[in-house]
Amino acid sequence: MSAPVPGSLPSRPLLVGYYGEHNLGDDALLAVLLAQLPGHCRPTVTARDQDEVRQRHGVATVDRRRPKAVLAALTHCDVLVFGGGSLLQDTTSFASLLYYAALVAAARLRGRPVLLWAQGLGPLRRRRSRLLVAGLLRLVQGCSWRDAESAALARELGWRPRRHQLASAGAGVGSDPVWSLEAPAWSGPGGPLVLCFRPTAQLQGQAWRPWLEALEQLAPDRELLWLPFHRHQDRGLLDRLRAEGLLGTALAARSRELAPERVEDALAVCAGSGLVLAMRLHGLILAAVSGAPVAALSYDPKVAAAARALACPLAQLDRPPDPAGLLGDWRAALDHPPDAERLQRLRQATAEHRQLLAAAFTPSA
Repeated sequence: MSAPVPGSLPSRPLLVGYYGEHNLGDDALLAVLLAQLPGHCRPTVTARDQDEVRQRHGVATVDRRRPKAVLAALTHCDVLVFGGGSLLQDTTSFASLLYYAALVAAARLRGRPVLLWAQGLGPLRRRRSRLLVAGLLRLVQGCSWRDAESAALARELGWRPRRHQLASAGAGVGSDPVWSLEAPAWSGPGGPLVLCFRPTAQLQGQAWRPWLEALEQLAPDRELLWLPFHRHQDRGLLDRLRAEGLLGTALAARSRELAPERVEDALAVCAGSGLVLAMRLHGLILAAVSGAPVAALSYDPKVAAAARALACPLAQLDRPPDPAGLLGDWRAALDHPPDAERLQRLRQATAEHRQLLAAAFTPSA
């Protein structure tokens, strides 16, 4: 199956991702991807809320929930780009993995090259998922991975760079593209606590208590701002915890939920904080990009990987916390921003993804 003819210039990419789902993390990924595409490109974006994506980015869209419409859009595009995130995983469902596998197969049957841009790979909890992804990785023409763990899993599944691949850089390992976003500078110590929390199966009912009790003792003179990253999943979490009687009186009194609509809104809140406690991957990244102090609560390996790369405090939600140790870590992080050199290295590592697109959308000599 052919790649573009040498000297030809693909210019109509179909960008596939979890876009238009009212998730600020995926909104940030799309913004970076569009900024990295060469100016001659006229992309089509798969999106759920097509109106919002069109209005914010001025791009053509197709309903990501309608496979027939996406396949029709692929017919009119000349390259398929998986744009950031962890699309090849089976935690959401095996059906979700089959959806993306079908797109790869359809693209290759039509002779369209496939790029995996800034991808996280896995988790792949089923044997059939691993076998399926191992086959898919042999069909793609270029990859860049957002972390070393994803690249290692790809190698474990048998993927290797090949000469016919579009991207001469091969299987480049970078950092999450959102590290490259420009952000307002951190305003300094003394700001409120910002909570980028989400519902998760690991915290149900009374399992929230030790985390919230530690939070109640942390900087009791400061306001708590609940910053939902997913408009539908995260909003209302504060009210639900309050209704279940899980918030102490003092904690409830100094808590309020925000309603950010854009990535810029979240960046501004983080830049004014004294500490951001993040369960969401891109909540952690956007806070750190602004230079704000951060600590991670990991419900997923991708959050833990980012926290280790940043060398910030990390607590795993799949095990009961040590209350004294947890509170000590958070107090140590309060008003102390991440290491500037480490942040700069993470920002520089995003160049790997830009290089993949440059190689794919530049004509051969």
